[in-house]
Amino acid sequence: MTRNTRALMLGGALMAAVALGAPAAMAQSQPDGGAPMMIHAMAERPALNLSAYGEVKTAPDMATISFGVVTEATTAAEAMSLNAARMNQVMAALRRAGIEARDVQTSGLNLSAQYDYVQNEPPRLRGYQASNQVTVIINDLTKVGTTADAVVAAGVNQINGIGFGLKDPTAAENQARQIAVRNLQAKAALYAQALGVELGGIRSLSEGGGYAPRPQLQYARAEMAMDSGGSTPVAAGELTVRIEITGVYDLNR
Repeated sequence: MTRNTRALMLGGALMAAVALGAPAAMAQSQPDGGAPMMIHAMAERPALNLSAYGEVKTAPDMATISFGVVTEATTAAEAMSLNAARMNQVMAALRRAGIEARDVQTSGLNLSAQYDYVQNEPPRLRGYQASNQVTVIINDLTKVGTTADAVVAAGVNQINGIGFGLKDPTAAENQARQIAVRNLQAKAALYAQALGVELGGIRSLSEGGGYAPRPQLQYARAEMAMDSGGSTPVAAGELTVRIEITGVYDLNR
């Protein structure tokens, strides 16, 4: 038997073993006369790739509110000075409302020229506008409405939005994880039953998603947040904590 014929037979036996899905072991002599080298081949086991999620509804325990002071004057310096005076009053109002300094952050400071536009005429400078935007974390939800009223009374004339969140989402996330795993297991068992095969062990498990704060509700003007019957009414509602997972299971024939 020639060398080419032996190579052809070896290759044919290897392909047949893979096609049949059965392990194959063949010996091939080493060039230096050492121990034979074993070649193994096995078809990949069938697998089931699924995804599932778990959700938990929970009440928020904190809020963030974004607001600003917008002032206009004929000169840039005057607009900034007027804005600073009003913002100092707003900061004092926040302190009186029990908001700590670490929970107050400047999120925007702008100064821009303002023009009047008339058709067929060049723009005419009207003055300057200064804007100071602040984001405040409120850890006591019972104070959200009264805090909004206090800053508006102190000089705030723009409320950009309010959002609700969790100080520590760990417990809610872990609960959502457990629900997600149970849902994934149930789905895998259902598919295996429908296919008429036995469900094997899980090969891999990956996670996505998680806690995300509720998007802010937008308000164009501070006047819209005021309520003639008392403090501004605020409804925190519920947050949804969602965990998404993907798992790969073996299927036993």
